[in-house]
Amino acid sequence: MPRPFAAPPRPTGASVARDDLARRLRATRAHTLALARPLSAEDQVAQAMPDASPTKWHLAHTTWFFEVVVLQPHAPGYRPRDERLGRLFNSYYESLGPRHPRPQRGLLTRPALAEVLAWREEVDAALDALVAGCGEAAWPEVASLLELGLQHEQQHQELILTDILALLAAHPLAPAYRDDPPPPATAAIDPRWGPPGWWDCPGGEVELGHDPRDGFGFDNEGPRHRVRLAPFSIARGLVTNRQWQAFIDDGGYRQPRWWLSDGWAAVQAGGWEAPLYWRRDAGGWRAFGLDGEQPLVPDAPVCHLSFYEAAAYAAWAGARLPTEFEWEAAARALGVAPPGDAPSAPVVLRPPARRSEADLQCFGAVWQWTRSSYDPYPGFRPWAGTVEEYNGKFMVGQLVLRGSSVATPPGHARVSYRNFFPPGARWQFSGLRLARDLEAPGA
Repeated sequence: MPRPFAAPPRPTGASVARDDLARRLRATRAHTLALARPLSAEDQVAQAMPDASPTKWHLAHTTWFFEVVVLQPHAPGYRPRDERLGRLFNSYYESLGPRHPRPQRGLLTRPALAEVLAWREEVDAALDALVAGCGEAAWPEVASLLELGLQHEQQHQELILTDILALLAAHPLAPAYRDDPPPPATAAIDPRWGPPGWWDCPGGEVELGHDPRDGFGFDNEGPRHRVRLAPFSIARGLVTNRQWQAFIDDGGYRQPRWWLSDGWAAVQAGGWEAPLYWRRDAGGWRAFGLDGEQPLVPDAPVCHLSFYEAAAYAAWAGARLPTEFEWEAAARALGVAPPGDAPSAPVVLRPPARRSEADLQCFGAVWQWTRSSYDPYPGFRPWAGTVEEYNGKFMVGQLVLRGSSVATPPGHARVSYRNFFPPGARWQFSGLRLARDLEAPGA
C-alpha cells in the first residue's frame, strides 16, 4: 500500500488566500504550455541523453504529480484518467510502484501528445474545482500540497528548457528553440551589472537556511541553523566568456595540474576542450543556445560548465569556489533578492539589468557551483509520507549550486535555494563565481 503524501509544513502564521493561489497555479500551468509551444510534436517526444527527458514527459509527469499528490487523496469522486499512466510518468517514487526506466523515456511514443494535453486540461479543471469547493478544515493541507505541486512544476519548466537545448544541440542543422530570436547583441549582460572587484566578509557566526515565516521552502533548505565562517572574499561578478577563453588559450584543458583527478579523467574521456555547446570555426568561438548558434558574447557569464571545470578554472585563477554558506551569507548581507512573481508570458531568455550597486549577480544569469557537498543540514528531517523521497535520498555524490539561471521561472528562486547535480553535469545553465580566503584581523 503506497504511503500517502503528507502536506509540507506550512509557514508559521501563514494564511493561504485561495484566489492568489489559484491565480499562481493557473499561471504556472499555462507557462509550462507556453514553453512547449515553439516545439513540434516530434520535438516533444525525443530524448537527447539518459539524463534528459522529452518535453512530453515533463508535461505528463507534472500532471501526474498533481493527480497523485492532490486530487486522488483530496478531491471527492476524482478518478484518474488511466491508472497505468503512473508507470510511465512516475519519476523516482519507489513507494508508488514500478516505473519506466529514465534513459528510455524517449521511447514513450504513446500516449500521444494530444492525449497528454487533454489530460492536463482535465486535471486543471479538477484542480480549479477543488480550490473552489474545498472545505475550510481541509484547506490548509490542500493549499500546502498545491504549493508543493506548483513549485515542483516550476522545477520542470527549467528542465524543459535545459533538456530541449540538449536535444537541439545534437541536431546537425543546429535549429533554434525559438523562431524569433532577439538580436545577438542582447545576449550580453548589461556591462554595468555587477561592479568589478570583490566583497570582503570578516567572518563570524551567521544564521543560514530557510525561515518558514518567509513562505515556501523545500525540505532540504532547512532547518535554519548557525554556521561559523572564516574571513573570506567573494567576487562581485560571475566569470565571463572572455575570462574563460583566456583559460582555454592558456592550455587550461590540456594541463592536469589544475584539475581534480576525477575531473581530469572526465576531460580525457569526453575530449573536453571548451564548455558544452561552444563551437569553434574560422571566425572564432560560437555558442549554441536556445536562440540557436550565435557569436560568443565576451562579457556574458560563461555557461554549461561541470563542477570539475569550475574548480579547475578557480585553481588556475589563484582562487577557489565559494562554499554554499559563504554564498548565502554574502547574498543576505547585501540584501540581494531574486526576481519576483510567477510569469504569465513565455520565458525571457536574457539576464535582467542590475538592480543595485550591491548586487552580486546572484540570480537570473547562471546557477553557480559551490565547493559544498549536498549534505543534510543539522537536524534535517525529510517531509513525511511518500514526499520524503523528494530531496533527502539524493544527499550523496552531488554538489550544491546556488542562485538561479535565465531558465529559472521568476518567483521560484530563493536565497536559501539549494540546487544540486553530480560534478560532471554540464547541460544545465551552470557557471561560477570565485572566492578566496582572507586573513583574520590581527593575524
